Order: sequence, then structure tokens, then C-alpha cells
Amino acid sequence: MRQAFGRCGLAAAGALALFLGAPAWADVWGFRDSRGVTHFADHAVDGRYVLLYSDGDRSSANATRRASPAGSPPRAQTRFAISHAYKAVSHLIREAASTHGLDAELLKAVIATESGFNARAVSPKGAVGLMQLMPDTARRFGVTPRKGQTLQERLTDPRTNILAGASYLAWLLKTFEGDTELALAAYNAGEGAVQRAGRRIPNYRETRDYVRKVTQLHQSLLPPPGLNPVGGGSLHRPSPSNTELQTLAAAL
Repeated sequence: MRQAFGRCGLAAAGALALFLGAPAWADVWGFRDSRGVTHFADHAVDGRYVLLYSDGDRSSANATRRASPAGSPPRAQTRFAISHAYKAVSHLIREAASTHGLDAELLKAVIATESGFNARAVSPKGAVGLMQLMPDTARRFGVTPRKGQTLQERLTDPRTNILAGASYLAWLLKTFEGDTELALAAYNAGEGAVQRAGRRIPNYRETRDYVRKVTQLHQSLLPPPGLNPVGGGSLHRPSPSNTELQTLAAAL
């Protein structure tokens, strides 16, 4: 990788494909609660749940999608709903997002793309863990060795890794004045590369592909209009268009 300060992770397409590649099953229902947390289940637990995807009764799923044409894409939503690896760290993602003022869905998309939720993933160049942090970057954001445990070993701890990676991502968003695409480009290529490119996405194919994949997956994870918080209200973030969903499917 080209960055001086960023991280050099697993091939983004490979980690994401591995995570999203497992076959879907059954029905997926969901709702978004008053805290903004999206909940999934394989049946309608109560009246708040709406059908997002059906693997058995496609007429029912199609009817639901017609009623809510901007619904979530089955593949990504279903994979998160059934992934044991994601479920094991979902509370840590919410914690890190709350601590650092991040969109939890964006954090999920970054982790899925970086490591496919493999906490012990190590890249050929030494990036470690769920958010594929380089040791030097981890040190910048508060991770230090402990007695009997190296820095690299600490980075295989999901909470340590996610909190440090979220801190870095939040810092990048602040550095680039809230521009998510520039922050993602810097996460992949290093903030120096983005600065040298005139605060634009560097003209590296890997970085451009990375920004596109994370952005598309992030959009695909945003709840559809039917998943409003309890007590009313509306979502301020747009759901992906059919064209965006087709692009995501093609990219994977």
C-alpha cells in the first residue's frame, strides 16, 4: 500500500465477498427502534417488524417490496442478519459508534469490507483485526502493548480494534470536514495521500474501488422507509435506488 500513516488491509473485494457470499435463508424481518438500532429476526416478533426478504414465499416478499419500493437489498441485509461473526461484535460496533459519534451502519460497512468480520485477519503487510489497523496507526489512537501481550496481539481483541479503528475514522471525518468519501479514501490510502491529491480521492484503483464498495454497502444497510423509529418520525438518510442496488450486486 501507498500510505504512510493509514492501514493496509485485506483485499477489500475478497473480504466483502467472503462475508456476503454465504447463501441466504428463510425470511428476514426487521424494525428500527427509538435509538436508531436496526433489529432483525427470522419472523415477525411483534407488530413493529416488517418483512425485508423472503426466501420461501417470494410473492409475499415481492408484495412487501412493491409496498415499500426502496426496501433494503436482500443479500447484504440477510447476511448481516444471519452472521454469527457480526452478531458477536454488533454491541461493540454500537458502543464505538456512540463513543465517537459515528454512523453505526458506516462502521459496519467498513468492517465488512476490511475483514469480513474476521477478528484474527492479518494482511500480508501487517494490518490486523476487524478494522485492519496497522500497528503504527493503532498507537496513534491509544493502543499500547501490555505485559505479556504485543500490540499486534491486542489488535486481535475485537473491542480494542473497533474502538481504535472508530477513533481513527472519526478523526478522518473531522479532518476532512465530514466528507465521508474522503475519510474512507484516507482510511484506505492514508490521509497524506488524500492531502497530496488536493483533498480529492487519490487516483489509485484500489482506493477508488474501496470507497465505492464501502459507500454502496453503507447505503444498502440503511433502513427502508418502513423501519421508522418507535413513536413516529422519519429517517433523514435516503434509501438506495434500484440502480444503486444493481451496482452493488454487480460489484460483488
